[in-house]
Amino acid sequence: MPSGMADVPPNTLKRLHPDGDIDLPHKKPRSSNSSPAPVTNGSTLTGQKQDINKIMAEARAKAAAVAARLQGARNGVSKPAPLLPSGTGQAPSTGAPAGGSTALSDRLAQLRARVNAAVKAPSAGLQRTASPLPTYQAPEFEDGSLRARGGLDVGLHPALLGDSGPEGKSSKGRQAMQPKFATTMANRRTESPVPIAKNMKQLDLSGPSAEETRKSPYFDPSLGPQTATGRNRGTRQLVFNQKGKYIQQANALRRQAALEEMKRRIAESARKAGIDEDLETEKAFQVPAPPDIEWWDEGLVNGKDYNNIEDPANLKVDTGDSIITIYIQHPILLEPPQDKNIPPPKPMYLTPKEQAKLRRQNRMADLKEQQAKIRLGLEPAPPPKVKKSNLMRVLGEEAVKDPTAVEARVNREIAERHQKHLEANEERKLTKEQRHEKLAANQEKDTAKGIYCSVYKVDSLFNGRHRFKISKNAEQNALMGVCILHPKFNLVVVEGGQHSINFYRKLMLHRIDWTENSPSIVREGNQEALASWLQAEDEKGDLKDLTLNKCVLVWEGELKNRGFRKWGSRVCETDAAARDILARAKMENFWTLAKSMK
Repeated sequence: MPSGMADVPPNTLKRLHPDGDIDLPHKKPRSSNSSPAPVTNGSTLTGQKQDINKIMAEARAKAAAVAARLQGARNGVSKPAPLLPSGTGQAPSTGAPAGGSTALSDRLAQLRARVNAAVKAPSAGLQRTASPLPTYQAPEFEDGSLRARGGLDVGLHPALLGDSGPEGKSSKGRQAMQPKFATTMANRRTESPVPIAKNMKQLDLSGPSAEETRKSPYFDPSLGPQTATGRNRGTRQLVFNQKGKYIQQANALRRQAALEEMKRRIAESARKAGIDEDLETEKAFQVPAPPDIEWWDEGLVNGKDYNNIEDPANLKVDTGDSIITIYIQHPILLEPPQDKNIPPPKPMYLTPKEQAKLRRQNRMADLKEQQAKIRLGLEPAPPPKVKKSNLMRVLGEEAVKDPTAVEARVNREIAERHQKHLEANEERKLTKEQRHEKLAANQEKDTAKGIYCSVYKVDSLFNGRHRFKISKNAEQNALMGVCILHPKFNLVVVEGGQHSINFYRKLMLHRIDWTENSPSIVREGNQEALASWLQAEDEKGDLKDLTLNKCVLVWEGELKNRGFRKWGSRVCETDAAARDILARAKMENFWTLAKSMK
């Protein structure tokens, strides 16, 4: 606010009332539509126009006063001339109403005159000619300025002093003092201390242009786009890390490590529980890698591979220890192994008449041989064979004399012959031990013809009778293998002779009713009774429903060698345990095959 306005009354800048200098405590009345009430009085309109003229006059006077003060400052006047004459409280008359408004009008007139004079002055007059405006003067350098103005009594850094010291004032012939530490101000260009002659050309340090760089024979386009274009690398701005950036990275690394540890524990527990059976599926069907050297070449090559066979010194063909000699070796002829399995030729079928004729001929030959031995005295003559049909013809007179005695005699001989026949049958009959030996011998002959194997998948073996039949028939037929009891499904692997395998197939697929269930019989030391899921009863004590239970033939064929030494049953809670049992016989692929079957 200009100093000349200090004498203006505070109420002169307010809008005057149209009726005069009357200060009303209330505002003008308004209509219901929040707009000024309509005025119909003609005198009121005239008063408003006069008020507008007064305001315009005051504004012009104020602008003139400001212009006059600015002009006075340029001409070296330290203080503006007072707008009002000293010793008087009124301004010259300007046609304005008397009172406070008169003084304001005079001041506006003076300001308007000064503004007009400043506008008409040439542009050169606006420049600093006589005396420039007062500039900021730096305070005198004092040792006490380095002291802190706070309560810590810590001095200011020299970089913060600026030009406050006497040495900081740069002059024309003296270079400003540079700091002795790393700062961006230290990199600024300074004036050369050696003056450059007028006739000397300044060295061009701008560097070659992009076109010259490309035409140079030493230009390498692989150096990058900046070198190719000739552009200098721009300075990079300082990029500060946000608060908590490395804390978030550390938390992310901890979460990743915890996730990896959890995956490792899950994989380990799954391996123990047998859940990772799918991971070993591919291993069961992998083809083994070929050997480094075949067995028929081991005696002809030095070493255990074919790497050095191009060198003649590594070949055992013409050496003394070579397996190749001048002699011809005739190998022993072996019977083909498949000839053992050829069944014997079946005899020709005969009609009943032909069978009776053949029987008569055989008996006649035996009778003639016996008669020849009797004639030679080698055997005694057999007693006559008396029957009721030939009683009268053989005995004759004796039968007529005492027929009762003769009949009793004939009955006694008939009974003796019958008893002799029974005794002969008993003598030919085999004992229990002989029957077992004969059966074992036949089974051994059956196995010698070839080893056959069959694999069966049973959905559930809750019924103990089913488990008993499976094991008992395998033992009676001299079959070897294993019955794996698993919560998901059960696998039966048997191997033996062809006759025994055929009998066991009929047992598994036709004779056993798999939908039948019976109460469990708990026996001491029974491993199967320890598994709760093998019980025939559910939690409520009712028998489990086996209406959908079935047995399926998974695989059947001939084997080269036996895989099992005896028959047994194993309770496996996991797939890994079942695979381990089958892996001993190299049959773990049967578990994968059975699991893939629906």
